[in-house]
Amino acid sequence: MWVTTAVIAIIVTYVIVTYNAFVWLRNRARNAWADIDVQLKRRHDLVPNLVETVKGYAAHEKGVFEDVARLRARAAELEKMHERGEAEADLAGAIRSLFAVAESYPELRADRNFRDLQAQLAEIEDHIQYARRYYNAVVRDLNTKREIFPSSLVGGLFGVQPLPYFQAEDDEREPVRVDTKAVP
Repeated sequence: MWVTTAVIAIIVTYVIVTYNAFVWLRNRARNAWADIDVQLKRRHDLVPNLVETVKGYAAHEKGVFEDVARLRARAAELEKMHERGEAEADLAGAIRSLFAVAESYPELRADRNFRDLQAQLAEIEDHIQYARRYYNAVVRDLNTKREIFPSSLVGGLFGVQPLPYFQAEDDEREPVRVDTKAVP
C-alpha cells in the first residue's frame, strides 16, 4: 500500500514538475519573441528616415524605396511568428538593397545623417541577431524536452506543440548584388 502510494506520488510529482518546465520554457519563448519584436519595431521606426535620406540623393531608385515601404508595412501587420519571420527576412533583404544603392553615391556615404542612421541600423541588427539567438535557444530547449522520453509523454498529455525557429531565409544568406549599370 505504501509502495503504491509512493510510486503514484512520484509519478504525479514528475508530471507536475515536467508540466511546469514546459510552461516555463513556453513563457521564456514568448518573452524572447517579444524581445525580437521590440528590436524589429526599432528597425521599422528607423527605416523611413533612412529611406528619406537616400531618396534625396537617389531619387530615380523608386523601385527600391517602394519595396522597402511595402515590405515594412507587410511585416508590421503580421501576427504569426513564422509569417512575421519570413516578412522580416524580406525586409532585411530590401534594406540591404537600399544600402547597395547608397554605395553608388559617394556624397550620400559622406552625409553625416546617413552615417548616423546606418550606424543605428547596424546596432539594431546586432540586437535582432542576439534576440534571435536567444529565442532559438529557448525554442530548442522546449522542442527537445517535448521530444525526449519520458517528458514527451507529459508534453503529449497536455498538448505541448513545437515552436518554429526564427531562421534566415535563403536570400539572407546570399550577398547583395549591386547593379552598376543602373547608376547614372
